[in-house]
Parts: sequence; structure tokens; C-alpha cells
Amino acid sequence: MKPSQAPIDTAIVKEIAELLSGSDLTEIEVEHEGLRIRVVRAPAPVTIAQAAPFAAPFATPMAAPVAAVAAAPVADADLSKHPGVVNSPMVGTAYLAPEPGAAPFIDVGTSVKEGQTVLIIEAMKTMNAIPAPRTGTVTRILVGNAQPVEYGEPLLIIE
Repeated sequence: MKPSQAPIDTAIVKEIAELLSGSDLTEIEVEHEGLRIRVVRAPAPVTIAQAAPFAAPFATPMAAPVAAVAAAPVADADLSKHPGVVNSPMVGTAYLAPEPGAAPFIDVGTSVKEGQTVLIIEAMKTMNAIPAPRTGTVTRILVGNAQPVEYGEPLLIIE
């Protein structure tokens, strides 16, 4: 406190603080007869919850991966080494149909030709058609609709 200043009446500060706490304000500043009082309330701590993976505006609820019809079951650990595996070329969200309510691009048992779109992956708000790398029959679909996928993740098997 400077020698020329009068002592501050703590009752005034307390009254201003009560005004602040009884409102949505986070700060009040009052100046009267050369006395300036500023009371600031620290914001409440913010808890940030992990957001759910982003789904495109036309996404339908995530479905469970379609059951596979395979002559010999392939262990999940070996899927990345399967000769007919189609891996994700990017990180994004996989969609099995071109739009909500539409028929899926493929089902288990569907015959596909090389270059035919088998699903789309949304990455950075861009829809990327994923073509079949070979001609064959879809024997397993390893992702669900609107499921987040990583680079190199197995998406489906074409034999």
C-alpha cells in the first residue's frame, strides 16, 4: 500500500466478491473516488472427455463386422499375411455403402472385378473410393460400417 492511499475497506471487497459469485460473471472492476477494486473469479476446472470417433454426417450406426463364409477359418493374427487381404491405404472412417440406407458396395460372397469400388474411407472430410486390387470373391469383411480404420489395417479378404 502506498503512503498516500487510505486503507481498503475489506467489507467492500467482500460485497463485490459476493456479487461476482452470485452471477455468471468472472470478473468485476469498480472505481470510486480514486479507489479501484478488481475481483476476478478463477474459471471452474474444465474436464475434457475423449470424444467419440467422428462419423460423417450420413453415417449410420456402427454395425458389427459381417460374419465370414470361409472354407477354412483364418486366425485374426494371420489376416495381415493372407494373400487376398485388402489393407487400408489411409487412416479414416470406413463406410460399406455410398450413403445411408443404400445397399452396401459388397457382401460376403460378392464377385468383384479389379478396380471395382469395395468401400469408401473418409479422411479429412474427403470420401476416397477403395478399389478391389484383384478380381475374385469377397470371403470376409473385417470392418463395420462407420468404423475408424488405421493405415495398413485389414479391411476385407478377396479370394
